[in-house]
Amino acid sequence: MNLNDLTLDVEQSVEMKADIGDVFKRTLFRLGHGNETPEGTSLNMILEEWAGGRWFRDRGEGIQHLWGHVQVIKPPVLIELSGPMFMSYPAINHIEIKLEQIAGGTKLNFRHRAIGMIDPEHRAGVGTGWSHMLESIKNDFPGTAKGSS
Repeated sequence: MNLNDLTLDVEQSVEMKADIGDVFKRTLFRLGHGNETPEGTSLNMILEEWAGGRWFRDRGEGIQHLWGHVQVIKPPVLIELSGPMFMSYPAINHIEIKLEQIAGGTKLNFRHRAIGMIDPEHRAGVGTGWSHMLESIKNDFPGTAKGSS
């Protein structure tokens, strides 16, 4: 096993024709209650929007899965989350979402880094999953054309 097998680093960005504050609010929504699979099924995620707040999946009947904690929340420009995420094995993850006001809208920069015993299936699918979430945020703003970034 080498270092590349033990690490993950995914970076993505998307631009929207929307105010930075509105994008920040929709990002928090999409991380929490608005988090859905590509098929539209709710993941039942809850995000407590304060430093130390939990980010977890509540499947009902006492079944819950901690994804992480809010490490930094700085409206409307930054949110950082750290924890096991969807990995139920020895791994630690860090999500950084930075927003910046650009001409005509907002740019959202996303980075997911992890270290641990990363499952090859998770490694293969993580980029697709995050792309879906970023597209969902972008699609929340009708003035942003699909596919533009």
